[in-house]
Amino acid sequence: MKKTALVIMAAGIGSRFGGGIKQLAGVGPNGEILMDYSIHDAIRAGFNKVVFIIRKDIEDDFRTIIGDRIEKICSELGIEVAYTFQSLNDLPAGVVCPEGRTKPWGTGQAVLTCKGIINEPFAVINADDYYGREAFVKLHEFLVHLQPGETNDFCMAGFQLKNTLSENGGVTRGICQVDTDGYLMDIQETSNIIKTTTGAEADGKVLDLDAPVSMNMWGLTPEFINVLEDGFAEFFHNLNDNELKAEYLLPIYISELLHQGKVRVKVLPTSDKWFGVTYQADKQAVIDAIHKLVEQGVYQDNLFGDL
Repeated sequence: MKKTALVIMAAGIGSRFGGGIKQLAGVGPNGEILMDYSIHDAIRAGFNKVVFIIRKDIEDDFRTIIGDRIEKICSELGIEVAYTFQSLNDLPAGVVCPEGRTKPWGTGQAVLTCKGIINEPFAVINADDYYGREAFVKLHEFLVHLQPGETNDFCMAGFQLKNTLSENGGVTRGICQVDTDGYLMDIQETSNIIKTTTGAEADGKVLDLDAPVSMNMWGLTPEFINVLEDGFAEFFHNLNDNELKAEYLLPIYISELLHQGKVRVKVLPTSDKWFGVTYQADKQAVIDAIHKLVEQGVYQDNLFGDL
């Protein structure tokens, strides 16, 4: 079977593990976290490698609470597990970290840490999101059918806006424009999206509930890592006065490449509901949704028992 990897961006997990860390909130019947469901769905879809992007300062805790358990499951299933580390000071040649900067440089830098570890088509997801089964199946199908020359052909899961909203406040979503062939034309980062009695709106503007949105779930080629590396150097070249807070973000860079005609991005529609803990009050809704999926038989009570 063709090798495909799932890359999980988990470097944003707090350094003090425990009740306050949303990525580690137990939401399943046996305390499973959202990451467990993503890994399960990816393996079921056919992915055969898992890469965790974390930080060195959380490595011991991460392995104790998540990694060792997942490694044992993956070992029994013949799934490879690897780690990469995102660091504030892992910068292009000649670049010095500005004094006062405290956080790493965003999702683009995170994926760049996979250089030398990723040599196969791969999917990228956030650690603290639930994406549903369908998206993993579609991304895997796309990646395994890539031809040798299609190094600049990417894909992303296109969720319906109505399936990504919170009952507890405004959210920011990347609303996508898609052409008639299903390829991405543009992503508009839209903030303050709230549910209304008739649908959704942002700052008074009514939005299409069925509009496709990006939830940072991408299908990429291994060759993209080198492109990402060049882009990171360019990012610093163009950095002005925002050096303490600026981030090298995956969707923004892919969007730039798209507008330059250097890549194509197929939008793969999914009707599954996205879950995430944006607000503390979201946690119970996520727990209820997961338990409902278990009751419906989408997942077993013993999550990995069907693999």
